[in-house]
Amino acid sequence: MKIGVLALQGAVAEHIRSIEAAGGEAVAVKRTEQLDELGGLIIPGGESTTIGKLMRKYGFIDAVRSFSAQGKPLFGTCAGLIVLAERIEGQEEAHLELMDMTVARNAFGRQRESFETDLPVKGIDEPVRAVFIRAPLIKEVSSKVDVLSTYNGEIVTARQGHLLACSYHPELTDDYRLHAYFLSMAEEAAAAKQ
Repeated sequence: MKIGVLALQGAVAEHIRSIEAAGGEAVAVKRTEQLDELGGLIIPGGESTTIGKLMRKYGFIDAVRSFSAQGKPLFGTCAGLIVLAERIEGQEEAHLELMDMTVARNAFGRQRESFETDLPVKGIDEPVRAVFIRAPLIKEVSSKVDVLSTYNGEIVTARQGHLLACSYHPELTDDYRLHAYFLSMAEEAAAAKQ
């Protein structure tokens, strides 16, 4: 299964390493035409405003919306979660507007308030190692969205059908089970098409 990592900004190499550790084939995506050969796409952390601007500049907004419309899985981590959201607190315009949730940017504070924790995630047996760095927060979700994990009562991992999002950086640890979970989503989506 070939999984792309949007390579406009952010932790691209780390996601590629995690996908490969989980048994997938990983590709750094820099051009929209590369999307055709993928079973799933990860939108990594970084700076959501910058990622959004670069996606607009290189034609990725419509291309990724069309990728999603085909039922192909998308996984947004940290800033990628913000890029997937329909609504961003305090902003008039969102980016992809695919996932029915409202998110708050930098909800966990500044860089020095970064932390790591073991997080129970629905669908994964043991808690996942999660690294929070200037992390966003999922403030509210519709009934279409399944909450997979919370931290201090706040939503930090969620899934809506073929869309997966988390507030933290799973790629900055040696725990690649969330990437394996995403790979299985891509495999299910591909099998459903056959």
